[in-house]
Amino acid sequence: MFRKILIANRGEIAVRVIRACRELGIAPVAVFSEADANALHVRMSDKAYCIGPPPSAQSYLNIEAIIAAAKKANAEAIHPGYGFLAENAAFAGAVKAAGLTFIGPAPEAMEVMGSKTSARRAAITADVAIVPGTTEPLQSLSEARDTAARFGYPVMLKAAAGGGGKGMRLVAAEGELGSAFETAKSEAAAAFDNADVYLEKVVERPRHIEIQIFADTHGNTVHLGERECSIQRRHQKVIEECPSPINDRDLRRRMGAAAIRIARAVNYVGAGTVEFLFSDVSREFYFLEMNARLQVEHPVTELVTGFDLVREQINVAAGARLSFAQEDVRWSGHAIECRVYAEDPENNFFPSPGKISFLRVPKGPGIRDDSGVVAGDEVSIYYDPMISKLAVWGRTRAETIDRMRRALDEYAVGGIKTTLPFFREIVRDEEFIAGRLDTGFISRFNERKKERGRGQGVPPVDYHAQDARATEQDIAIIAAALAYGRVQRQTFQDRQPAELTKWKAAGRVAGLSREPTRRGSQRR
Repeated sequence: MFRKILIANRGEIAVRVIRACRELGIAPVAVFSEADANALHVRMSDKAYCIGPPPSAQSYLNIEAIIAAAKKANAEAIHPGYGFLAENAAFAGAVKAAGLTFIGPAPEAMEVMGSKTSARRAAITADVAIVPGTTEPLQSLSEARDTAARFGYPVMLKAAAGGGGKGMRLVAAEGELGSAFETAKSEAAAAFDNADVYLEKVVERPRHIEIQIFADTHGNTVHLGERECSIQRRHQKVIEECPSPINDRDLRRRMGAAAIRIARAVNYVGAGTVEFLFSDVSREFYFLEMNARLQVEHPVTELVTGFDLVREQINVAAGARLSFAQEDVRWSGHAIECRVYAEDPENNFFPSPGKISFLRVPKGPGIRDDSGVVAGDEVSIYYDPMISKLAVWGRTRAETIDRMRRALDEYAVGGIKTTLPFFREIVRDEEFIAGRLDTGFISRFNERKKERGRGQGVPPVDYHAQDARATEQDIAIIAAALAYGRVQRQTFQDRQPAELTKWKAAGRVAGLSREPTRRGSQRR
């Protein structure tokens, strides 16, 4: 087992890996940019090294600086977390070349799965259906026009080298293709240093369902079931569930088997996620992409299966066998996760950086909050504005929703705007409660909200007012506690003996020096 691991990341995922290291008796080493010098993951680590200025390109994406820090710390392995360099095959190769262990898949597997087009080819080889579209990057706008005409509109342009909604454009008609093609390429180049894009036929109102897989170096590959990730904003997941509300055992078995075939086709090792689009109408699913890393939403799988995926990652990277076989995987209850962002829902979810002046995190049965901040911390302008992942478990989906409502109402953040009020509405929406989900859920949710407002004369929800009321309540509670403390101190002081003056002291001494007077006796 490793004695020391460097975590090449920041925020809540760095904190998550640090905690797993502690449980395994491994010394965690952090890296940080100048903007993160006082960050929670830095304070929690045994050692921490500055790797550059605030911009990611000069710090968290600086391969040479990260490897130099690992060597200086005498670390034996590097955990990439997710995002930044987590799916960068060149980084994985550089770690290996430096004589260190990369906690993740081999560079060769990452090369295949890192390109969406080569990943689609791997899926075809594994006899898994893909969304109709190209398996090679588009070479020109002319080719894009011919391809779109062959498949029929609407189509989707996607960055071949990335995900998370970057370099992705929906094209409803031919007239939109030219500008969408150029925009997608330039955005892909800026985000991934690779301008390649490919084209897919749009699957109407699909569910986005992914399968968590895990493989070791001893030939064992298993799946841990599905996660429902259909609730997305700008192609970015915001709420995830395990299992899917569909909860179809046969579908889980078929999708799990397909995911395992894809993993084995590229000799995959470690934690990975195979993503699919699922049609409620045809009940068919299509391979979308594979994420060669730990997913943001892994807590919901951990809550339902009981397996610690980060601990498993570290053990597998150290050469151990998986601690469980496929027949050991059981799904108990239901879990839902909300990604809490420092964004303003009233201002088109514009980032809301700043100092967290107050923080109240929900607690109680079935509540888990994976966070990288505490009260007093600064949400930086340089990085993703997610501040925590609130995950809730219950015996049933209905119980989990009830618990999530309570947790969201209990959660309070002061000093910045957050997406908490937005989630409070979502978990009370009738379509969400019924489990009628697909990737267009949020746009239809917003339309339903507008219709209700117009039909009943109800003004739009004031998210700022909701947060303000929560903060005012907390301030009132704190003020009451302080006032109570002052009263208690004053009561304690009132009960103390009065000040002892010299005259009183002299009188007490005189009184003590007299003998008591007894009945029938004479004084001398």
